[in-house]
Amino acid sequence: MTGPLAGLLVADFSRILAGPYATMLLADLGAEVIKVEAPAGDDTRSWQPPVRDGVSTYYLAVNRNKRSIALDLKDPADLAAAQELARRADVLVENFRPGGLARFGLDYPSVAEGNPGVIYASISGFGSGPRGAALPGYDLIVQAISGLMSLTGDPDAEPFRAGISVFDVMAGLHATIGVLSALHTRAESGRGQHVEVNLLSSALSGLVNQSSAYVAGGVVPQRMGNSHPSLFPYEPLPCADGDLIITAGNNGQFRKLVEVLGVPDLADDPRFDRNEKRTANRDELRPLLVERLRTRTRMDWFNDIIAAGVPCGPINTVDAGVAFAEDIGLDPVVTVDGIPTIRNPITFSTTAPTYRLPPPSLDEHGTDLRKWLTSD
Repeated sequence: MTGPLAGLLVADFSRILAGPYATMLLADLGAEVIKVEAPAGDDTRSWQPPVRDGVSTYYLAVNRNKRSIALDLKDPADLAAAQELARRADVLVENFRPGGLARFGLDYPSVAEGNPGVIYASISGFGSGPRGAALPGYDLIVQAISGLMSLTGDPDAEPFRAGISVFDVMAGLHATIGVLSALHTRAESGRGQHVEVNLLSSALSGLVNQSSAYVAGGVVPQRMGNSHPSLFPYEPLPCADGDLIITAGNNGQFRKLVEVLGVPDLADDPRFDRNEKRTANRDELRPLLVERLRTRTRMDWFNDIIAAGVPCGPINTVDAGVAFAEDIGLDPVVTVDGIPTIRNPITFSTTAPTYRLPPPSLDEHGTDLRKWLTSD
């Protein structure tokens, strides 16, 4: 096996999205990941449609490069196998409700007693404190509670959720960072540790400038549709045949933009010569830009504006987004045993991610894994 994490054994007791996403990333980098499922299987197996050959594409998205074993933790033999897997693992990832694995002897103190070097990663909705532990954590709930939904949508319309479970993904990434950091520490100390990540903390961190606006500036951000609170232009602007996203993040980019649009004097207009002025006076600037943009198609403008060094892009559907990535040479799709999935986004110069196994069927590797876990 190759990859920067080759030789690492990961016991994946997680399900749905945040945990499986984290363990798939570890698996792509060479770790051996054993996916432990209840006899009914990961919930996302039944999250349909859409499907590919009868299998949920949601499940396929985050479970490649893993081997599956179905274990009923209420069955003594299965529980013994689960405990043995935890004893052998370098990393254990779980997203049960905090404390939920204690009755099975699979909580961190119990596992660490027999496996002091284990990196034990717990992902929850709201942390392990007495109040947070009682709250079930789903991404949509956290989008609402964190304030993200209050920022998403038109100002005069209802709040909207993001189009993906954005905080599940963020928490999965944070868990991966935590695991890798703990492994680095273990390499020096020989000791493992408990890594905890929760969706709400990931959300507040991921809100970046918006949460900072409140905690550092005392400003409660409000939704602005597609507009940015601190930059202009940084939004869709209408061309002859549809909208084009244009982002001029500094004075130099704005000067290049208005030169391409044929209105270079706007760069020195005292109303627009600095970003804070352009942001404050966006209602005056926007129609001046739109007047020029409406004279040509969005792709005509896209080619010229990009050539001038100003970031911009069309608003694509997902299929067009994948096609664009293919067109610029990113090779976004990898296929394993006939199952197409999205490539791991990390590129290494010498230890590339590998794609060894398709997402497993339920208990696909159970027989071999049970034999291994009961051997000396």
